Amino acid sequence: MLNDKELKIKYKKIFSDKYAEYYPIKILKNLGMVRNQCSKCGKFFWNVNAKRKICGDSNCEGGYSFIGNSPAKVKMDYIDSWMKFSSHMKSLGYTPIKRYPVAARWRDDVFFVQASIDDFIPYVINGTVEPPANPLVVPQLCLRFNDIENVGVTGSHNVLFTMIGQHQFRKKNEYRIDEYIEHLLSWFIKGMKLPIDELTIHEDAWAGSGNFGPCMEFFSRGLEIANQVYMQFEQTETGYKDLGLKVLDMGMGQERLAWFTGNKLTAYESSFPIVCKKLKNQAGIDVKDFSKFMPYAGMLNIDETPDVNIEWEKISAKIGIDKNVLKNELVPLMAIYAIAEHTRALLVAITDGVLPSNVGGGYNLRVIFRRALGFNEKYKFNFDFKEIAKLHAGYLMPIFPELKNGLESFNKILDIETDRFSENKKRGATIIKKLEGKKITPDKLTELYESHGITPETLQTMIKTKIKIPEDFYSNISTKHLRKKHKSEVSVGNIKDTEILYYDDVSEFSATVLKVMNDIVILDKSGFYPTSGGQEHDTGTLNKNLVYKVEKSGNVVIHYVSDAEKIFRKCIKVNGKIDMERRHQLAIHHTTAHLINSAARKILGPHVYQAGAHKDVERAHLDITHYQGLTEDLIMKIENEANAIARKNIKVEKFLMKRSEAEKIFGMNIYQGGAIPGNNLRIIRIGGYDVEACSGIHVDETKAVGKIYITSTERIQDGIVRINYVSGKTGLQYIEKQRQVLEECSDILSISMNKVFDSSLKLYEKWKKIKKEMKHEIKQMPVTTGKRIVQDVGIASFNQLKEIARNSGKEFIILFGHENDKINIFAASSCELDAGKILKEMCEIMNGKGGGTKIVAQGFGKNNLNKAMEKAKLMMKN
Repeated sequence: MLNDKELKIKYKKIFSDKYAEYYPIKILKNLGMVRNQCSKCGKFFWNVNAKRKICGDSNCEGGYSFIGNSPAKVKMDYIDSWMKFSSHMKSLGYTPIKRYPVAARWRDDVFFVQASIDDFIPYVINGTVEPPANPLVVPQLCLRFNDIENVGVTGSHNVLFTMIGQHQFRKKNEYRIDEYIEHLLSWFIKGMKLPIDELTIHEDAWAGSGNFGPCMEFFSRGLEIANQVYMQFEQTETGYKDLGLKVLDMGMGQERLAWFTGNKLTAYESSFPIVCKKLKNQAGIDVKDFSKFMPYAGMLNIDETPDVNIEWEKISAKIGIDKNVLKNELVPLMAIYAIAEHTRALLVAITDGVLPSNVGGGYNLRVIFRRALGFNEKYKFNFDFKEIAKLHAGYLMPIFPELKNGLESFNKILDIETDRFSENKKRGATIIKKLEGKKITPDKLTELYESHGITPETLQTMIKTKIKIPEDFYSNISTKHLRKKHKSEVSVGNIKDTEILYYDDVSEFSATVLKVMNDIVILDKSGFYPTSGGQEHDTGTLNKNLVYKVEKSGNVVIHYVSDAEKIFRKCIKVNGKIDMERRHQLAIHHTTAHLINSAARKILGPHVYQAGAHKDVERAHLDITHYQGLTEDLIMKIENEANAIARKNIKVEKFLMKRSEAEKIFGMNIYQGGAIPGNNLRIIRIGGYDVEACSGIHVDETKAVGKIYITSTERIQDGIVRINYVSGKTGLQYIEKQRQVLEECSDILSISMNKVFDSSLKLYEKWKKIKKEMKHEIKQMPVTTGKRIVQDVGIASFNQLKEIARNSGKEFIILFGHENDKINIFAASSCELDAGKILKEMCEIMNGKGGGTKIVAQGFGKNNLNKAMEKAKLMMKN
């Protein structure tokens, strides 16, 4: 099987060899176009000029020639571009729809929408679900992080961009590529009033996820305006076959459309003119000074040139300005564009519920956040990012009014991220100081960023040593965090789907065995709920044999019974019995998760989404997206709000809806618990408080959950807060346990129960005082002389070891501290020694665990301390 790149190369040649069969040339010929081959890149293209030998791409043309001189007679700004296009296409029978969120929660493979067709993958594309309209057009905001270094530089690249999509989903006998290109050409010729001789159309091929088809790219004066893909084929082991549903996938950049028609020097000036004007005025930069350069900015695309410096020299020669002078004047402007673009991207992502963090898709948001903050610091702009976001939201109000709702969250997150950025810089100051005069490798830059959050731009401001920043530094970091990890399922072979009984609240059922293997039993029907959506599985019996676990593979329910192969055989009848008391408590905890999620969203803000959950009988938790830990006041407000909803005894509605209908009525926020397959979604609606697509088991009325208690909260990672809770019978048990604890405290302190709080508070204040004194003593604790230290400091926690290391000023230090029945280990390095590698070896010698980076690591051991210390000293010398 070929990968997508190989597919494209192979079939591009096949399509071009039989171009009359695969491309819509009838329409092109009717317009007077002829087929030529580019003398520079070799691409086949169509144009009305039979003598034309250049394809129209900026790399072949030597830049953009439309800047300040657009051939389109209709001038459009960014807002007009969508308004006019959607109106034109509506007249041709297309239905304009609202954008989907940039967070692709309906997908289990990617974090972000990267193209308008992603809205319809996989369920519309594979024929499972009807599209929201057919045909349709959509202004889809997209996030891509593979071109970060190009943002601000080329005049056209963005992390966030709007892909205007033109889409149709048709069976083979209804698929009309001549009609589709005719519709798009009518927009160019009639809507934009672009003369036909200004349009050059390339033949190309597209491939993705094993599907492929011919495509046509539309260029004018060096700029690619749109790309129309005719997705028709699927790769197989023996070749290819027609897709059951053929797709029209046209993408046209709204930013490019506004740039091309609006006579601006860059796409940034066209896309966010108010922001650009304000920032340039504040920085004292006049973009008119760079009008000679901008037509050639595309030559600096790092993806298409092996050496950007050579391209700077070429541009310098073309416009007659010294390369160094040109760069010194232009780079601050490029930084301004990047700040404006990144702020817009962050506002959209945060509005859609994605927060900067150190994992997953949030990692990429932090990358651009810190890049923007680094530019602001490096060039001493002192821009107010909150004001920038507010200007973006105001300008985009006509087409994306929802962005104003994200401003409050954006502002709070900006403050937190800025503080973290400053703290990282302070913490890294000692490390950075020791780098002065040393060669800074790309690996070192990556290590400084990933371990300490120090950007290359910040490093440049803090040391005099000249640093060469790799052109693709941010892109390389970001590509590690683009796709979600898949969970593997048990392979069950060719087994028909299980008939589901658990939503009917059955306590007993009869079924036929379809397959038995090891501990696994597969039935034709089942009343056992499998672990799903964070809810633990049912337990019970099959023919009085304990069912200890239940899972689902696709649409097949898998029952686990010890020694199943000795007990069951294919085709026999079995009787299943569910533990309904367990089922009821799981239903209570699952319904409570919905109530807490709704309450948290109301109290904390619209950025809150469910990021994970687990509901067991004894305990449950809900993970939400939030930018900081919760205070006691906020916890109490969320708990009170959740209980207020529960007390109203609202009916918990459970019903099936077609996916397209559910999305249309309730929006994309229904995907709180992750991707759910299939055409029919099970919707859980609790009045006007919460609507979600959810496969779990729930109670019938909210009052059935009883009293809700939030037992604790914790930040489990950047941008994710875990809310631990109990309710129902488990909630009553929790309160009884609290009462017992209070009685025990009363006995220990020899006071009445009503005085426990005051006495505990006094003890707490004494403890804080002692801890403060101990912390001071730890700071003052002497360490062995020398630059590299191995030391046992006696009784000490991890935090105390860190404090000693921080105040030691050593280039390498590894400390051991005794705590209860274990030995804590902490290592830090600002030299060539690898702290993580050395600590890991210590842990192995001491029969413990641990890990970390080259710069900082921690772990613990159980014994063999002297042997480990001797080994550490030996490793330091070598």
